Amino acid sequence: MLTGKENILRIEAPCKINVHLRVKDRRPDGYHDLESIFVALVFGDTLWVERTREEESCTILMDWKALQAAGSVPAEEALPLQKNSVYRAVSLFRDETGFRGGIRVRVEKRIPLGSGLGGGSSDAASMLRALQCLAAPKLPQKYLWEMALALGSDVPFFLQGGAAFVSGRGEQVLPLKAVKRLWVVLVYPGFPSDTTKAFHLMDQVRPEPDLAEDVGITELIHALGDHPRSWPYRNDFLQVFLEAGNQEWAMVYRRVVQELKGLGADFAGLSGAGSACFGIFSYEGAAKKAEALLSERGAELNQRYFVQVTFPLAYWVNEGVE
Repeated sequence: MLTGKENILRIEAPCKINVHLRVKDRRPDGYHDLESIFVALVFGDTLWVERTREEESCTILMDWKALQAAGSVPAEEALPLQKNSVYRAVSLFRDETGFRGGIRVRVEKRIPLGSGLGGGSSDAASMLRALQCLAAPKLPQKYLWEMALALGSDVPFFLQGGAAFVSGRGEQVLPLKAVKRLWVVLVYPGFPSDTTKAFHLMDQVRPEPDLAEDVGITELIHALGDHPRSWPYRNDFLQVFLEAGNQEWAMVYRRVVQELKGLGADFAGLSGAGSACFGIFSYEGAAKKAEALLSERGAELNQRYFVQVTFPLAYWVNEGVE
């Protein structure tokens, strides 16, 4: 959602989960081909963007209070400005368009860092959308898409939102019919996962992807409309982490997924390359009960444990396919 008042824009930057993530062969460019189903959620960050009178200026304030209140990240873990996804989006947009307007951004961070929920990518996409509104003339969508892919493999999805089948390295985004009447319980277990290291571990443990049990793309897409109990989805990273990853973390992943299922989740898994797990619930009451119980258990184990109940966000750009 993007709203404006006077010269200030408020942009919601939703998180996502991967209800399915299949990692294919490593490509010559170093990336891996993926097959994934992304679902955007209501929970996320908020960006406040305003024009300033100082041409070419860019001020970014990272507001970590929400994360600190949840106990999930201390302020000192903030990234250097040059690695901040919002700053990178502004810099790239300037380079590609010649836009020189002064920008001031405040980012209210709620999505835990290194959680596999796409916080940095969503912030970058939201910043591109804001700049598209502030710049004149507006860019054709395909140029915005190219910039999104240059910023990160997950960024193109966040330009669209909703639900999508994502393939290639992230540049192929097929919008799907919005997921409705489901509740999602997110569990950040208190430690971040490094995506680059996760892919490296996968390449070490699994030199060749096992394609024997692959589900066809058409079946994957249509299954999203079925009851979550029958979903044929998987996350390749979860199996790698359980078999060959940090054993302490593997124990946490196994316990959280089992607890989510034990508390009534119709489907549970890992998002992205970790570290957040999620459970899909058919009933709000069951989801909120699970949130409360897992928060209590997490507090006993780790003060940085973070649990959030939310639900899928409707698409906002294209109609989904049936």
